[in-house]
Amino acid sequence: MKLLIFLLLPTVLFAQKDSINIIKGDSIAATTAAHYIAKDSILTPTPFKLKPKQFIIPGALITYGILATTTHSFKKINFDTRDEIMEDHPTFRTTIDNYSQFAPGAAVFALQAFGIKGESSIKKELIVYAMSIGISTAIVVPTKRLTRQERPDLSNDQSFPSGHTAIAFASAEFLRREYWNTSPWIGVAGYAVAAGTGILRMYNNKHWLGDVAAGAGVGIISTTLSYWLYDKIHIGRKNKNNQAFLFPGYVNKQFSIGLVKQF
Repeated sequence: MKLLIFLLLPTVLFAQKDSINIIKGDSIAATTAAHYIAKDSILTPTPFKLKPKQFIIPGALITYGILATTTHSFKKINFDTRDEIMEDHPTFRTTIDNYSQFAPGAAVFALQAFGIKGESSIKKELIVYAMSIGISTAIVVPTKRLTRQERPDLSNDQSFPSGHTAIAFASAEFLRREYWNTSPWIGVAGYAVAAGTGILRMYNNKHWLGDVAAGAGVGIISTTLSYWLYDKIHIGRKNKNNQAFLFPGYVNKQFSIGLVKQF
């Protein structure tokens, strides 16, 4: 378990460091999708920019997950972690992880409902979050079918990566990006819930450590890409009241394309 905390903690520290850099006026502020600048007395949205450093931590998590499915030494860590959990908590079972995966995302809309505004409009938040979940699902489900890794409880071969964890970290990154300017601790709390979701997946004996690490990386990248895609489509369109947004999905063993229409 110490290793799991070591792997997931950098995502929380990254959120804190990122927020501090923004407060200091670091150029990363320009990567926030809802950041606006005044120009000729008209508010103009600054387009979200993808930067290599945004992919360092999620890329490292995904890399670790892949190594945990392909190399003997990392597979051993998977088994050692599972054995330690089962030895200490052999009968542990919970369904909380089915709901906690969405908690950080739901917190964004709850805060909006209580009048605590995020960096984006509710309309944009709904679209970005839907795209994030869609991208995450489109990555996770086919990967499960390609890798066919058996779950720790031997229930099926759909273990890698963890879908619950992917959605949880996509939700946490969504919360962080919307409320970094209000308080960096809101983002830290979201990441703590996401990490807890991943830990619960292992305590439920449904996932290996590598599955959880890879799922976390997929989730963070999915939200990052969602903000970028939104701005790529949104900014520069003259008719802002007549826009459509497409995002990938995977439902009932079939790929799909989701459509969100603005009115």
